[in-house]
Amino acid sequence: MSSEICICCRHGKFIQATLRLPDDPVGLVIFAYGSGSSRISPRNRYVAEVLHEASLATLLIDLLTEEEEEDHSSSRQHRFDIPLLADRLEDACTWADCQPQLAALPLGFFGSSTGSAVAVQVAAQQADRIAAVVSRGGRPDLAGDESLAEVMSPTLLIVGEKDEGGTRLNEQARAEMRCETELRIIPGASHLFSEPGALELVAEAASQWFVEHMESVPALA
Repeated sequence: MSSEICICCRHGKFIQATLRLPDDPVGLVIFAYGSGSSRISPRNRYVAEVLHEASLATLLIDLLTEEEEEDHSSSRQHRFDIPLLADRLEDACTWADCQPQLAALPLGFFGSSTGSAVAVQVAAQQADRIAAVVSRGGRPDLAGDESLAEVMSPTLLIVGEKDEGGTRLNEQARAEMRCETELRIIPGASHLFSEPGALELVAEAASQWFVEHMESVPALA
């Protein structure tokens, strides 16, 4: 079942989201993507479909409001405002916790690009709520060393073999983290994982990571 959602955030702002709920989900994965991406991106939808096939509910959210997206003079500033976007992601978590069909599910984040930093910041703030984090071609380093050190959620960092700069930044971020982490390098892949079969490997790795770490989490009362 797929449905379009409007989530009320702090300061009276509204963001759009797409919720897909399988039968008997083992957890809920909220997507936080980077600049220029959205919930209607075929790449995001593909990953969500793979997660759905693994009995994971998915919530693809646009962290900027429609008005912010249309205001080109400020949209670039907003896209890199990690604290603002983290507030929006936290508001999405609050919304999910208020939904009867979602509230008891283990919660995870799938972040990409700057969205990975957003996911890390919120995971650090909600260490007892977030069951797992996956970063795809992300910039977790932008969350800051303090947030990285405070994350308790098992975190999978996925980078492309050809993305040498991204690999270096992810290695540095991983060195600051104290939780269970893994750096997964996709052979022959670039930063965008546009090579044949690369995104499939990303989705498969993410699916396995979420299921492994969510199935062992007791359902919330």
